[in-house]
Order: sequence, then structure tokens, then C-alpha cells
Amino acid sequence: MPRKYKHLFFDLDHTLWDFEANSEETLIELYETFNLDQYFESFEDFHERYESHNLYLWSQYRKGKVDKKTLNFQRFHLPFCEVGFDDKAIAEQFASEYVRISPSKTKLFPNAIDVLEKLKPHYEMHIITNGFREVQAKKLENSGLRPYFSNIYISELIGVQKPHPYFFDYSIKSCNARKKESLVIGDSLEADIQGAIKAGIDQVFFNTKGLSHEKKITHEIDNLSELLDILL
Repeated sequence: MPRKYKHLFFDLDHTLWDFEANSEETLIELYETFNLDQYFESFEDFHERYESHNLYLWSQYRKGKVDKKTLNFQRFHLPFCEVGFDDKAIAEQFASEYVRISPSKTKLFPNAIDVLEKLKPHYEMHIITNGFREVQAKKLENSGLRPYFSNIYISELIGVQKPHPYFFDYSIKSCNARKKESLVIGDSLEADIQGAIKAGIDQVFFNTKGLSHEKKITHEIDNLSELLDILL
């Protein structure tokens, strides 16, 4: 029986590359390097403040309301300011070091390589990401993911962010795929799933946190190994 799909479009951060684990490891290193314990009650205090600003700024970035430079600077400067540490030069340096160090981290979600290894003989696979262009290629190389993917589609280079339909249309057309033979796999209900739905492409929601929702989704999984049940 012929397979329904020929092209698989994977999100990178939070779907294959464990962004939260790799980011936290980087932030712990920088927290110690910059002696932030003199300003924050603990690393957890800093991390909680950072996460709040980071999530909001990424949502604004996806909507085109802030640019990349503003996002990267403010997600650190704003939590610094909350504890009376208004040093823009240090915030700039911290932001620069974060972007330099984080892509060297290599933690992936469980079963990522095993699943990709088993899917590769049967599918053309691609990355679709809103991440910064200067770090995404490094993440893929350092973590061993790059050999599995034919194309890397980065919103910054395409000119629009997921969930904009043009992002998906561009990716589909540029690799000579057809929407009905394509599948988007991602963790974000907004960027990946809603974007794919609007573009008319089937989706797999990688729901590791058990988020409740009312969207009608093609497939939903909480472990990457479940893709094998769907696709092989």
C-alpha cells in the first residue's frame, strides 16, 4: 500500500532539539560567569523572570512587532532591570554569549535520532523553523541532525514567520512537494499546527506537556517514537 505522505516538515526547537534543556544549561553557565547571584535570589529566580519575558517577546517577534535584535537584548535586559541591574552593556554581552553558546548544546528529545534513522529511507525530510539563522545550522550540525534533512527553511530568510501561510507555501513549492503529500510535525499550536491548518497541510502536534485544546488536528503524539506508528 503506497504511503500517504512523501515529505515531512519538522520544527526544530522543542520538537527535535530540546530547547528548554539546552537553554537552561547555557543560562546556568552564564549566570555563574556574570556573577548574577549578586542581583538575583537564585538561578531559579532569574530563570523565571527570563522565561516570562522570553515567551512574550517571541510571541511579539512572530507577529512582527519586535525585531530579532530587540528580542535577544530585551529578554535579558528586562529581567536585569527588575532587580535593579540596569546595565545595557552587560545585557548586550550576555545576549551575545547566549546566542554563541546555546547552539553548541546537543540534547535532543528522546528517540529523535532513532526515529529519523527509520524514516529517512522512506521520506524526504525538511526543517521549518522561526529560530535565528546564525544558530539553527549550528544546532543541526552539532547535535547530529543535519544528515537527515534535505532542506532547512528559516523564517528570517523566507521573510515571514510561521504561522504565516506564505512560509508553508514557500517551503512546499521550493522542494517540489504537494500539500496533500506533506506532513508538518511541531510542538506549537500557534506556529506549527495552526499555520499548517491554514495552509491546508496535515499536521502532527507534538504535545509533550499535555496541553488541552479544541483544535481538530490530524495526529497528536507525546513521544517521537509514535511517528513510526503513523508513518511506517
